[in-house]
Amino acid sequence: MALAPAGQPHNEAHEEERYHATADGSPRAHETLKHDDAFAIVDTHGDIGAFGSRSDGFFFKDTRYLSRLELLIARTTPLLLGATLDGNDLQLCCDLTNTDVYEDGGTWLHKDVVHIYRTTYVRDAAVRQRLVFTNHGNIDLRLPVSIIFDCDFSDIFEVRGMRRKKRGTLQRHVESDHSVRFVYTGLDQIVRDTAVHMDPSPSSLKDTSALYYLDIPAKESRRVFVTATAQMGPAPQSCSYTKGLRNAQRAMRRSCADETRISVSDPDLDMILKRAMSDLRILTTNTSDGPYPYAGTPWYSTTFGRDALITALQMLWFQPSIARGVLRRLARFQAESFDADADAQPGKILHEMRGGEMASLREIPFGLYYGSVDSTPLFIVVAGAYDAVAGDTEFLREIWPNVLRALAWIDGPGDPDRDGFVEYARETEHGLANQGWKDSHDAVFNSDGSLARGPLALVEVQGYVYAAKIAAARMASRLGEEALSLRLLGEAETLRRRFDEKFWQPDLGIYALALDGNKKPVRVRSSNAGHVLSTGIATPEHAARIVDQLTSPNFFSGWGVRTIATSEARYNPMSYHNGSIWPHDNAMIAAGFARYGHGDRIGAIFDGLFDAALRMDQGRLPELFCGFRRRAGRSPILYPVACSPQAWSSGALLHILSSLLGLDIDAISKTVTLNTPRLPAKVNEIAINNLRVGEGTLDLVLTRRHGSIVADVTDCTGGAQLLLV
Repeated sequence: MALAPAGQPHNEAHEEERYHATADGSPRAHETLKHDDAFAIVDTHGDIGAFGSRSDGFFFKDTRYLSRLELLIARTTPLLLGATLDGNDLQLCCDLTNTDVYEDGGTWLHKDVVHIYRTTYVRDAAVRQRLVFTNHGNIDLRLPVSIIFDCDFSDIFEVRGMRRKKRGTLQRHVESDHSVRFVYTGLDQIVRDTAVHMDPSPSSLKDTSALYYLDIPAKESRRVFVTATAQMGPAPQSCSYTKGLRNAQRAMRRSCADETRISVSDPDLDMILKRAMSDLRILTTNTSDGPYPYAGTPWYSTTFGRDALITALQMLWFQPSIARGVLRRLARFQAESFDADADAQPGKILHEMRGGEMASLREIPFGLYYGSVDSTPLFIVVAGAYDAVAGDTEFLREIWPNVLRALAWIDGPGDPDRDGFVEYARETEHGLANQGWKDSHDAVFNSDGSLARGPLALVEVQGYVYAAKIAAARMASRLGEEALSLRLLGEAETLRRRFDEKFWQPDLGIYALALDGNKKPVRVRSSNAGHVLSTGIATPEHAARIVDQLTSPNFFSGWGVRTIATSEARYNPMSYHNGSIWPHDNAMIAAGFARYGHGDRIGAIFDGLFDAALRMDQGRLPELFCGFRRRAGRSPILYPVACSPQAWSSGALLHILSSLLGLDIDAISKTVTLNTPRLPAKVNEIAINNLRVGEGTLDLVLTRRHGSIVADVTDCTGGAQLLLV
């Protein structure tokens, strides 16, 4: 082939136009890379926004700071050889090659001559790429390489589909021979800018493209580095690709050292659990209040109350520091006054926090938004659970005023008609219509399919309130407030009796989904009743009937428990909340089974979700998937826009595993209890190391021997001990 000799002069303004090539029609999968408040959605070529992928981008604090980053070789897209995330999910590694390139009717460059190794990671509010071009031919090559980039500074709600009548102003500047700056002045008067830096300097640089002519001798390589840095305020400190990656790897190792380590004998399950723990690390953001698991990418990569609290419960046994970070952050943002637009009331715990332009302008109500009815009692539940596991009296004293304010909300604004049940109704039409975890507009409906009218008292919320008062009573006793402790225990018992009277539906064999605005039961069989079991408010007799319901074909699809039964009027296996399968929902249900001594029924739920995860991309359970019945030889049906990874889905199997083991940790007595432990069906041995018990730790191995589970303690510190019941 007639390649241009290295060093030959070129008319660089038009040189690349001489070539044409075969197109790459391969489909584009996507991966998510995240660090703290920044994340990138990148396709498996390493491109952003190529082929009209509208949701791609590099995002920082709910704004898209890079909407396009595309690599072209001789004006065409490289061919994909393969792409994978590295072992810690830090880097996306893509292997690419050139297509056939033609010039004047002849072949200028045969395909598969140039290998491109393209790696991408996100760190410190920047997305960084390294491109290594290797010439595997026998002739020196001058390779035309284009990098196309752009920024639109869209608010994440615009990316999701919302339209705005007016936007701010965008300017582009070529600052030097190797850098371009995009500056957006929003309607909120906040200046957001993106600096795009190239190393080495390209042959020519425009405000949205760079053109290189890489002189690559035969069998040698050349490198190009591209960095896009998001700025909102002072410019962050610059960092090389290698140094940034090394810092990320060191931080990851430190995070791993702090965790409980779990190893199982089945290699497939071991892989699935390690994937889940890796996803949880990536989603955990280092905030000023401590580590905080953001809900999920791409749409929920921010502070959520309910999601983080449930994730903290899931992670409590293997990383209790997460609960501390969640509690401290939510305590700091606890509502102090009434604000109808934000559904805020004194003592209420945050639902969602957003940092984009639309939130700043209140075009959406989610700057600091409090429209969840369950975050407040769950805050108290998690505070009590963390105290039981960690025995951290100093921290308990720190957040105790917030616990008291949360209790005051439960008995005050949370129960406006003083009937003893916490209920919700949005205060403006801009707030969420439904404010439980099933928060879509049609998630609470009557048996005939009509939407239930509020204010609504959800069944699981009353359970959370019961558990919150029990937990608060225990914490009050720990702090020497015995009178308050006794009062809270009395209130919990009163609630338990009234709850049973109002919510139990004998003919349905399950609790009502809710009480409507007329205090009539919403007679729908729902998975919410499984959450009730996890709180301990149910009678043992009713719990047994609920377990039978949730494990029947009416609920259980073979992959997991559906959100509502197939017999209900609005059942739709493709819906968001009315018949789909949510992994975290199943985990809460399994915790309820364990609490009432039905551990033998947990295995089917664990196995179903495990089998589903094996068939999912990257072995990762998404936010939800469709509730169709499991069929032989078929994979579960995906829900098209489910977030993945999603924190409480990543924690689901780990949470269910702790329920299978009957695991309970008590820091005060320094005891780990295993109550009738069971192992997953395909597992004969589980090793658990660095299991925290207050200031102590335990290492143990559980083994299946002759139909029984044997637990061996291999190491312990700080007086920690194991009790096998």
